[in-house]
Amino acid sequence: MPATSRIDFLLATLNATDVGTLDGITAKLRQVQEELRTLDHPELAAAAAAAIEAIARGDVAEFRRGRAFLQSKIGHLR
Repeated sequence: MPATSRIDFLLATLNATDVGTLDGITAKLRQVQEELRTLDHPELAAAAAAAIEAIARGDVAEFRRGRAFLQSKIGHLR
């Protein structure tokens, strides 16, 4: 998959974390985290891990900040 398509996939996956169960949201974030590792962006993968931790402890505000950060940084990878 070309890098641009992968980035579009990541952004679409992050956008899909607005709805769903906590398990579903966590699964989507883990998918983003793994893809970021594959693309060799460990700092962004760590940010995804932090968003996963935030949602696991119920810190919605921190989860939203983390997701917005990821969307912004991934958008700049285009």
